[in-house]
This record gives sequence, C-alpha cells and structure tokens, in this order.
Amino acid sequence: MSATSPVHSPAPTYAAVLRTPHARRTFGAALLGRLSNGTAPLSLILAVKGSTGSYAVAGTVMAVLGLTSVPLSPARAALVDRFGPRRVLPPLAAGYALLLTALAVATATSGTPTLALVVLAAAAGTLTPPLGPVMRALFSEMLSDRNLLRRAYSLDTVAEELLFVSGPLLVGLIVGYASAPAGLVVSAGLVLVGTLALVTSPVARSGKRKPASPAPENETAEEMGATRDAGVLRAVAVAAAMGVCLGAVDLLVIAFAEEHRMPGAVPWALAALSAGSAVGGLVHGAVDWRMPTAVRLPLLTLGLGAVLAVAGLSPHPYALIGWVALGGLFLAPALTSAYLLADESAGPGRRTQAGAWVNTAFNAGATGATAAAGLLVGTLPPAVCFALAALPAVGTAVGTLVPAVSWRRLRPLPKSVAGAEPAQ
Repeated sequence: MSATSPVHSPAPTYAAVLRTPHARRTFGAALLGRLSNGTAPLSLILAVKGSTGSYAVAGTVMAVLGLTSVPLSPARAALVDRFGPRRVLPPLAAGYALLLTALAVATATSGTPTLALVVLAAAAGTLTPPLGPVMRALFSEMLSDRNLLRRAYSLDTVAEELLFVSGPLLVGLIVGYASAPAGLVVSAGLVLVGTLALVTSPVARSGKRKPASPAPENETAEEMGATRDAGVLRAVAVAAAMGVCLGAVDLLVIAFAEEHRMPGAVPWALAALSAGSAVGGLVHGAVDWRMPTAVRLPLLTLGLGAVLAVAGLSPHPYALIGWVALGGLFLAPALTSAYLLADESAGPGRRTQAGAWVNTAFNAGATGATAAAGLLVGTLPPAVCFALAALPAVGTAVGTLVPAVSWRRLRPLPKSVAGAEPAQ
C-alpha cells in the first residue's frame, strides 16, 4: 500500500486514526498552524489598543480582519481543491505571516495611522490559509472507512475547540513576558511553520484531486449533482443555525449572571460549554452510529437548541452552568456531523470548499447573533433571549430533518454519496 492510499480499519478507534500512515505528522502540523487562529485575534486587539489607546480602533481593525477572512474562506479553499495544497497554501501562509509581522511592527510604537492598520488587517484576512478545511479533506482522502473518518472529524473538532481555549492562554504568557506585538510575531511563526510542515507531508500531494465517482445506474448525473448540492446546503444551513446559538450564548450568559449579581459565574459557564462540547465530541466519535449523517445532524442540532432554550429558564446561575454544559454535549457532535455531511455530499474535488462553506456559515451565524443579542439584552428578559437564540437551530433542524427522513424512505443515497452504513 502506498503512503497516500486510503486506509480501511476493521476496528475504527481514535488510536487507529492516529496510526494511519502520516496522520500524526499531518494532523500535528495542521494543529500547530491553526493555533495561530487562537493567538492572533487577541494579540491583534491588545496590540492595537496598546498602540492607539482606543478600544474602538482595536475593535474596528479586528472586525475588518474577520470580514475579509471569513467570507473569502470558500474561495481560498476552492483554489486548494483545484491546484492542491502544496501550490496554494505556502504563498497564502507566507503572505499572512508577513502581514501579521507588519502589524506587529506597526503597533510596536504609537502614531501609526488607523487607516494603515485597517489596510494591513484587511490584507491579512484575505490571505488566511484554510488549514482546517484542508486537514478535514486530507482525512477524507486518507480514510475510506466512514466510521474511522467520523472519529477523525470528531477528534479534529475537539482539538480545534481546545486550540481556541489554549490560544488566549498562550497570549497571556507572551504578554506577561514580552508584549502584545510579540504575540502577533509568534502567531506568524506558528502559521508559517505549521503550513510548511503540512504541505511537506506525503498525503498533501500536489495536483488536482481525483474526479468524483460516476452516478449509479438508477440515478442520472444531474440527479446525483442535485443530491450532493442539497446535502451541502443542508450542512451549511444547520451550521449557520448552530453559530447563532453559540454566538448568542456568550453574551446571554453574561447578562444572566449580571441579573443575578454573580459575574463570577460567567467563566464557569463558558468553561462548562467547552468541556461539554469536548466530551460530547469524543463520545460521538466513539459510538458506532447506524443513523445516517443527514438524519443525525438535525437531531443533534435540535437537541442543542432545545437545551439552550430551557437554559434561559434556570432559577440560578449554577443551574445555568449545568444546562449550558448539557448543551455543549450536542455542540461538537453537531458541528462534526455538519462537516461529515458536507464531505459526503460534495464528493472528491470539492471537499475542501464544502468544508470551508460550513465553517464560514458557522462563523457568520455566530457573528450576527452576537450583534443581535447585544441589541436584545436589556430589552427582553433573559429567558426570552435564550429562546430566540435557540429558535433558528430548532427551526432549521426540523426543516432539514423532514426531507432527510423522507428521502431516505423513498430512495436511500448510494454509499459513494451518503457514506458507508453498517449492514442492517
């Protein structure tokens, strides 16, 4: 078997994922580069605030970085699908690292014009390398066993969440011994070294991806394409709804704690959400599901929305912490399932782009919900705000569950599209 041949495991486990040839090297490199996503935002805010003395300018620069990075992620991923990671990722990472370094230099002293900081941040966002979607696409190429792939995706989702927790902690250490601009330099080094290590892995071969599988005999190419597009759209819609839940929860937890005069409960609630998500993600990957991804995704999202809606009725912040932790159990599994459905539906040649669309939808939903929650908090009771934040997840889950179940009853998708399922 060649180094890049798909691997089938008779006993899919997390250990089996990491034992796949070159998986540990490739996954570790991707995580190293993606750690920059956890360190760069806070470093940028602190560096701009220290340079300009203005939170407004810091917020504007950070918003510009996000506005250019998130929406353009699918376009950068499409380039990877077309030309391969070895040709696309190095120039993106080099440009991104160079611009982060330029921002570090610009914020090291006061007096840099705000417009210059905005332009540098916009350019950096444009070149952010899509390491997450690329890693998931590489897992999909390495692993032909769908159960093993689900474990790989679950591991990736949990690891990514932990990166966003550990990233700010690393920035805190850097700022304690150096300065916020130094955090930007470290972020630049992380993304550059991680990307170069990733693209030198044997599985990140250059060139075009293998073509999509032909349509089965009972299904035309047009019908198969429509099925795949519908699957990706469902994954994107549900991911956006999940983002709404997560984006609103942070602010709503703060408002709830302040109403009960217990601000100290806020970090515990947010930690409980992350801990619940990590546990749920690992359990979801370890279970041998017989339920297809297209059905499992809306059910998990429905559970997430329902729990968060009930959380707003908590009589005390301690009860809220418990409900938020319970909601977290659904978060990583639902997001993992969204990535899996996009991967299954898109087929070879479009997997990186499909995963990037899911990620973009999730981030866009979170950003929009944070802004909307800011307008609603103080105007409506917290319980109503929690219910409104959960409504998109519940509505989208129901709206995608019905057609998924109906389609499966009428005509199950071929394994090349829906993913291999255990024999009934």
